[in-house]
Amino acid sequence: MRAAPSHHESTPVALITVTVMLGLIMAIIDTTIVNVAISTIGGNLGATVDEVAWVATGYILANVVVMPLNGWLTALLGRKTFYALSLALFTVASFFCGTARSIWVLVFYRIVQGLGGGALQPTAQAILFETFPPQRRGAAMAIFGMGAMVGPAIGPALGGWIVDNASWPLIFYINVPIGVVAFLMTLAFIPNPKYIERAKGGIDWVGLGLLTAGLASLQFVLEQGERDDWFQSQTIVLFTVLSAVTLIVFVMKMLRDRHPLVNLDVFKFRSFSVGSFLGIIMGFGLFGTALILPLFFQTILGMTAFDTGMALAPGAVATAISMLIVGRILNRIDGRWSIVLGALLFAWSTWLLGGLSVQAGYWDVFWPRVVQGFALGFLFVPLTTIALGDVPVPELANATGVFTLLRQLGGSLGIAILTTLLTHQTAVAWNVLASGVTQTHGYSTAMLTQIVAQQSAMIAYNYLFRLTAIVFVLSTPFVFLIHRQRPRAAFAAAAE
Repeated sequence: MRAAPSHHESTPVALITVTVMLGLIMAIIDTTIVNVAISTIGGNLGATVDEVAWVATGYILANVVVMPLNGWLTALLGRKTFYALSLALFTVASFFCGTARSIWVLVFYRIVQGLGGGALQPTAQAILFETFPPQRRGAAMAIFGMGAMVGPAIGPALGGWIVDNASWPLIFYINVPIGVVAFLMTLAFIPNPKYIERAKGGIDWVGLGLLTAGLASLQFVLEQGERDDWFQSQTIVLFTVLSAVTLIVFVMKMLRDRHPLVNLDVFKFRSFSVGSFLGIIMGFGLFGTALILPLFFQTILGMTAFDTGMALAPGAVATAISMLIVGRILNRIDGRWSIVLGALLFAWSTWLLGGLSVQAGYWDVFWPRVVQGFALGFLFVPLTTIALGDVPVPELANATGVFTLLRQLGGSLGIAILTTLLTHQTAVAWNVLASGVTQTHGYSTAMLTQIVAQQSAMIAYNYLFRLTAIVFVLSTPFVFLIHRQRPRAAFAAAAE
């Protein structure tokens, strides 16, 4: 029998939940809220498109480096201290981001902000998972999922409103009061579990260097590859090789070390391994469509940044509703069927989006977005709960860090693949359509060029939406590699 404290004896679960959700939502919204302000920031700071892109890239690079270190840093500093320091780092960096008056100063503070933000998500997940008793962990992951899924939908709308009605530094300043409250609540309410052992063996500087170089290089390749024409660029080739070599050496080192920086033993649990693979697919769909949908709304349908956020909002509301439903019924059903239902609903919604035309309006995208959002609750909550269900409680901090990292990398991979295919398919469609234009029928050359460009982009978006649908359908058989979950008793086993 292993100890599995369900909640802090003197602190209500609700207070712990509110505390970690403040930090979680703040960090997740910050990954998307900046995207709609990129062009404004670049114009105000006199930066080029490539330079200002590092405002988003730098944050994500720092995120992926910290996430797998979650277990080690928790053991080194203690749960409460680590979470409080992460909040403090994120909040202070947010303030200085707002004061930046040059692009590279802003990028530096965004990297610091990312180091704090990258730790908030997996730590919040671990705290919630162990705070709730086993039979209520589905509800805990539903609460966590509402922040993780709804946050990216709120970000663009909030960012668009701030850019339209105020100034871009407010995007960062808005974090400061929330961060201060979350920091004080952490000191007051977040427990330090007694079962967390101090990190042994000192600081593994070699492992830390290998991990940082490998993940940062991989993320750089995924972020910059399409822009630099992938392997036609010597820089991309260099960072690809560097990433492959350092990550392979890192994994070999972790498997040999007595006290590894990142404990890869969690992959011996089949549910965690399969769940992590499906998490990559989920990240592909979530982050990939989160990127191409705003582009589609703005470039094809002509929406403003705020209108785009409002078009995404119905999906966020549907996600919140479905997560509440799943959180209540998950301990009564085999969670694998919920994952299958979520994946197929998500596939159906993206297939519907793949049938739109340039004449599509708000209501044409409303119902596919509602179905898509509703699907995410049935997909995300059981997948997370089942993947972590077999992991011993003392390993949760490590497991949630690795799980979150893989989902983030899946998202980055999805964005890289979809943006590359968008460019390629647009060019292919352009060549086909342009070759068929033989007479003007009263249209000017400029007008014909615009029509062909719009139709080419529409064809490319349709292709991407339907490709995403196919990927989700093909992933569903892997769900049944997960151990069958027994109703009611499924999560009680985690306490044994």
